[in-house]
Amino acid sequence: MSTPISDVLIIGGGVAGLTLALEVADHRSVTLVRPAQDDQGASRWAQGGIAAVLSPDDDLDAHINDTLVAGDGLCDIEAVRFTVTHGPAAIQWLIDKGVPFTPEHDPAARYPYHLTREGGHNARRIIHADDATGRAVVDTLVDKVAQHPNITQRNDLTVVGLLQDPQGACRGAYGSDTNQQWHSLTARHTVLATGGASGLYRHTTTPAPSSGEGMMMAAELGARLMNLEFQQFHPTCLFDPEGPAFLISEAVRGEGGHLLNEAGERFMLALDKRAELAPRDVVARAIDAEIQRNSLGHVWLDIRHLGGKSIRHHFPTILAHCACRGIDITQQAIPVVPAAHYSCGGVATNLHGATNVANLYAIGETACTGLHGANRMASNSLLECLVFARSCAQALLADVAQQGQTTSGSEFQPPVQAAAAVLPKAVLRGIRQQMRTTMSQHVSIVRSATGLSTALAHLKSLLNSVEEIQGALTAPEGKRLHQTLQLAILTVLAAQHRHESRGLHYSTDWPSRQPEAVASSLAMKDLTDALATNR
Repeated sequence: MSTPISDVLIIGGGVAGLTLALEVADHRSVTLVRPAQDDQGASRWAQGGIAAVLSPDDDLDAHINDTLVAGDGLCDIEAVRFTVTHGPAAIQWLIDKGVPFTPEHDPAARYPYHLTREGGHNARRIIHADDATGRAVVDTLVDKVAQHPNITQRNDLTVVGLLQDPQGACRGAYGSDTNQQWHSLTARHTVLATGGASGLYRHTTTPAPSSGEGMMMAAELGARLMNLEFQQFHPTCLFDPEGPAFLISEAVRGEGGHLLNEAGERFMLALDKRAELAPRDVVARAIDAEIQRNSLGHVWLDIRHLGGKSIRHHFPTILAHCACRGIDITQQAIPVVPAAHYSCGGVATNLHGATNVANLYAIGETACTGLHGANRMASNSLLECLVFARSCAQALLADVAQQGQTTSGSEFQPPVQAAAAVLPKAVLRGIRQQMRTTMSQHVSIVRSATGLSTALAHLKSLLNSVEEIQGALTAPEGKRLHQTLQLAILTVLAAQHRHESRGLHYSTDWPSRQPEAVASSLAMKDLTDALATNR
């Protein structure tokens, strides 16, 4: 089944996708594909806030410098400057949309909203809505999108691939509905806002994380993928093996939380002068080392010294959630462990979200703009979503070359049209779990050449297993698992090619940095070549 052609097709309904939809819908027809349940994306679970230069006591160069330091030499300075410079206007756009940011009650403050500080930042520049910023932003934007007459929402489809014309340009996407029927969504411009790849790992900070499917959709059309080896692990995810994932915000440490080892001693003081406010890669490795040395399986994050009143004021969501899990954080330290949180790599784009494939754009976590380099600084993620969604909107609105085209959507059909097969779901779940275990064991916070080789061999075997299941690649769940395994293999290849330790990529075989920072770049040909070996 084919839909009428849209001006803009947006796949993904987090902050990036919602912002883009609202920015172009007054002038272009928009189809927005997003999950029926708002809690599936990572945006809604973002707690800490959004970094931007808002106080008169802060300045753009300071934010730029902090970002460059955290990125460990691999940031694209143009992308950093572009993002930081456009940050204040993006925040004002949210305020104008009605996002209920937490007000500042101190009469001496020089900015009307409360600003907190997080790791890597040398100033208070994180605007937030209590400790549930993502939820506040998503809820506000979802309401605006629902009211806009020029935005058609589709929450009944699972998109699994992109449409391409004979000239190689992207012409939309295809996917399956809940009845296993295929649909094609044709569009003049297609924008991926599908999230990152934290779902490649066993422990994550999001209950239903993306596994990089959007990145592989772009790669299948010829888009370049960049810096896949830089997967950020948030230092402090609630340790509860029996319960769902839950992030303990960086802001908890920003407000004075202490990390304690099994003996109840602070261990960050001896490792970094910034202590608990060191960048995330430093803190995550330190926690991982403590866990390996001891038997608890976690460390402690202690904020009892802040007092109950302050805790209830700053962290009501975390307080309530921990309470429902049997932890009173006003009286007890919080057990925490690092968990996969954010993909610094993704589909390579320019400052307007454009990829190297005509008519295909990527924004948000699925994109690699160069802003984060080898390590994302806290709260720069939602900032990137906003700035690049608004920049992408400007590019799409300025592109009048394709307006008035009457190309029929029926000319671009999905490559698979057969009825989706009924697959052994338990087998697919088992393969996915094996992949996550392999990635967590060998391709996470600390890596080695031996471990990466072991991971590559196992991931190839798992990919073969999927391909041997009859009908797997003509069913949504099989196709998406196949894409996920392909991205996992590309991530291992990127890690193998980087003969150094930099930012989030730490190798025991290459503990030092190379004198020159070079971004990694991979494409489908690299995957094909790797799979041809020993196959």
